[in-house]
Amino acid sequence: MDKGTGPGILTAFGLIAGSILLGGSLLDFIDTPSVLLVVGCLTATLLVALPVEQVIGGVKAAKAAFFVVKFDSKGTVELLAELSNRARRDGLLSLEEAAEDTDNEFLARGLRMMADGHDPTAIESVLYDEIGKIEQRHGKNIGLWDGVTNYAPAMGLIGTLVGLVQMLKNLNDPSAIGPAMAVALLTTFYGAILANIVGMPIAGKLKARSEAEIAFKELIAQGLVSILGGENPRFMIERLNATLPPESRFEEAA
Repeated sequence: MDKGTGPGILTAFGLIAGSILLGGSLLDFIDTPSVLLVVGCLTATLLVALPVEQVIGGVKAAKAAFFVVKFDSKGTVELLAELSNRARRDGLLSLEEAAEDTDNEFLARGLRMMADGHDPTAIESVLYDEIGKIEQRHGKNIGLWDGVTNYAPAMGLIGTLVGLVQMLKNLNDPSAIGPAMAVALLTTFYGAILANIVGMPIAGKLKARSEAEIAFKELIAQGLVSILGGENPRFMIERLNATLPPESRFEEAA
């Protein structure tokens, strides 16, 4: 479980609720027409702007913002160094057994292609093409939450205009001014919350998750390309370590 996303969102809503309670009641900030207008129009607009599959995929991907996937870069560099030594000693065919032992499907796929004797250039192309496709899929999921960030305030503004028109048309009826003003103000409130406490933070966290996964897969791809090129294992370690922060680097025992 991510220690920042869930607690952060709950804290933000809690502080808003607390500030409301200090001056009144939470019920004053609950307005059904405003909710229907902002949430309903936002959903409809996203369905117009994006394919339905992308909207569904983006909603499902939101769970990645609440859970941490740890990538063992140091252990992976160590494993790649061992595989490099094995390949230099026993040949690329010996890597097939390593492919069966690893739980990392991306690494296993690369090792199987190497053991099958495919052209090094073709293997490199397949690995980096897969990374590119993963990045594209992540970008589509993030696009939904960027859409929430962009469209929610506009939906709030539309609601504000609706409420103001209703209010101005009923200035001679004091009983109608209150509900119309509530729609005018609360739609802007809901739109701002959806954009700045939900959409933007989730999009930001998904971008960070995507960058971490892409960097980890690029680390593996670089290691496999180095093995294919017959690069010295020690130099390969230095090359891979150069892409990592100091605390994630693998240092060979003296």
